[in-house]
Amino acid sequence: MIQIQVLRDHSTWVKDKLIFRNFDKPYLVDEILELDQNRKVIKADAEKSQASINKLSKDYAALMQAKKVVEAEILKIELTELKALVQHAIDEVVGITVDIHERLVLLPNLPDAMVSYGKDADENEVIRQWQPENTVFSKGLKPHWELIEEYKLVSFELGSKITGRGFPVYIGQGAKLQRALTQYFLDFNIEAGYTEYIPPFMVNEASAFATGQLPDKDGQMYHATKDNLFLIPTAEVPVTNLYRDVLLKEAELPIKMTAHSPCFRREAGSFGKEVRGLNRVHQFEKIEIVQIVHPEKSEDTLTEMVNHVESLLRSLNLPYRILRLCSGDMGFTSSITYDFEVWSAAQERWLEVSSVSNFKTFQSSRMKCRFKDQAGKSQFPHTLNGSALALPRIFAALLEINQVDGGIKLPEVLRPYFGKEFIKK
Repeated sequence: MIQIQVLRDHSTWVKDKLIFRNFDKPYLVDEILELDQNRKVIKADAEKSQASINKLSKDYAALMQAKKVVEAEILKIELTELKALVQHAIDEVVGITVDIHERLVLLPNLPDAMVSYGKDADENEVIRQWQPENTVFSKGLKPHWELIEEYKLVSFELGSKITGRGFPVYIGQGAKLQRALTQYFLDFNIEAGYTEYIPPFMVNEASAFATGQLPDKDGQMYHATKDNLFLIPTAEVPVTNLYRDVLLKEAELPIKMTAHSPCFRREAGSFGKEVRGLNRVHQFEKIEIVQIVHPEKSEDTLTEMVNHVESLLRSLNLPYRILRLCSGDMGFTSSITYDFEVWSAAQERWLEVSSVSNFKTFQSSRMKCRFKDQAGKSQFPHTLNGSALALPRIFAALLEINQVDGGIKLPEVLRPYFGKEFIKK
């Protein structure tokens, strides 16, 4: 959440940044500042009235002590009227504060200086691209949905029967590959210094608000209305909220966390090739990395996390590219985001498998996570997160790229986890 002091000090700059990221309600800044000014005036008047009450209260006590009852009663009427005015002002301030908050939470994060202007994903900037040496993609490769059926790895029909479209059932070697990927990704993250957590897979409204899912993505989350709980769209939500309402010591930073979880997203996609098979589902598994760091360290931390995800993809021998998202394609909470896409050899298109983002103080201010610096001053830390990695499209790309006569040859790093070199019929 953008702090109101930033709006007070840099209103024109904030509005320019919001327009830069194609936010269609920059006028909210002016509305917030007008409400803030009204609140100040009302509070100032209330403070003057309170000062008068304090003085008149002393006068009233003196009159009562002097047994000047008539004068005291007249003064008491004036005191009662002033107290009513102060209470009305307090109520007005509370109402205005709510109005300000309701507008503040609608403002997205401000884009980092490195973010370029753009309206949509077509204008994202490719930072670098990689593929293993001597890689040749044959023509006529089978797409993963055909391989899944051929090797009996996943059933979309069973998932649809049990739950609905977009809820796949992994079977046999498919389930084993899913488990192998999960364990490998977690081990890779732990080796890099991340502490593993197994968080709840449902969160309350306060947690969903703290990381920016509410109110922005209300319609995309599965909501258990009876208990007012939300199924998580990513482990980022519960893991980051471990530090909601926490005052940290500077020495505790950085905090590095990783977690595996199912993810639930209602996102409705159009029918066709782009959402076929595992390209887009409503329930999938993902391993997340989250860091909470000193503001002076977050830029270096972002680079470190990008390099970490890149190393993970290289270890799988998957061709990938890294994109820096333009202003119009960034998520609501992000200040800067790098997307990773792997090459789908059969579909001949790029598939997003990870986003690595720096939220700066946007999440920490919403969840009231602070740390005390060496001078004893309380500050908001920066939060960052990334996917390391999302499984469905990794699963799909692995099948498509590694199909050979007689089976699917797994990357070397996965063989100890899977127990075999090949997936076979």
